[in-house]
Amino acid sequence: MKPARFRYLRAESVDDALQALADNPDAQILAGGQSLIAMMNLRLVKPACLIDINRIWNIGYIDEEGDGVAIGTLARHNDVKHSPLIRERCPLLTEAYESIAHHTVRNRGTLGGNLCHADPSSEAPAVMIAVGATLELMSVHGKREVGAEDFFLGTYETARRQGEMLTEIRIPGRGADGWAFAEISNRHGDFAIAVIATTLRLANGRCEVARVVASGVGEHAARLKPAEDALIGRPIDDARIDAAAAAAAGAVDPHSDSHADAAYRRDAIAALTRRTVSRAAERCG
Repeated sequence: MKPARFRYLRAESVDDALQALADNPDAQILAGGQSLIAMMNLRLVKPACLIDINRIWNIGYIDEEGDGVAIGTLARHNDVKHSPLIRERCPLLTEAYESIAHHTVRNRGTLGGNLCHADPSSEAPAVMIAVGATLELMSVHGKREVGAEDFFLGTYETARRQGEMLTEIRIPGRGADGWAFAEISNRHGDFAIAVIATTLRLANGRCEVARVVASGVGEHAARLKPAEDALIGRPIDDARIDAAAAAAAGAVDPHSDSHADAAYRRDAIAALTRRTVSRAAERCG
């Protein structure tokens, strides 16, 4: 199929893009287009206007920010995947990229576009929540910040308001000593059947901070608070890991589809929680 008719605008700067968004309330931002163009071809979405931001030269950066990192919205997936700074400051994201899409898709696709697309089976939203990232949104009226945990609202739905553009993703300095990512998918690079991203910090042999985040089993990526509560304040031993896995399975209400039924997804969440908590704890030393 072919997309419905649309206007095409090419922005040369962030200000150009923001003004175009203000002038065209039914517009969509075109970054990598790896998901948007496919959905337009199937006429699942029919934007009246596309605003192409690919000529904006200064929003594809990956820079130090304090002891954390700032990523411009137009940073390509492969640039993020192979960045030494990301490997040092956010190793969980580097690890997750071993499962995200395929090389040719990552060459063009962008991290910012992936987050705004908010596919419920996507890996990056779970990682952003697990590391406590902050997303910067801009419009002609100003700038605001939204925590990743509050950004994803539903299937393809985010907290981004009409007229806003995601401009930067900020990942804080290492707030966790241990991390791990795991997913199950039908084929390498496919969207996931189930994902768990985990970060831990231990103090005096006990878990002080835990984030256990799932995607692929609900309308959007989300923390599994019962699993976190099973870990916090306790030593991370086999019994605690099993308790967290059971709590994670009980905290999700997965759907069934042609790829996997709900029971399989629930079992997968338990297995992935057990695997990631164990690995993250080992990395805590």
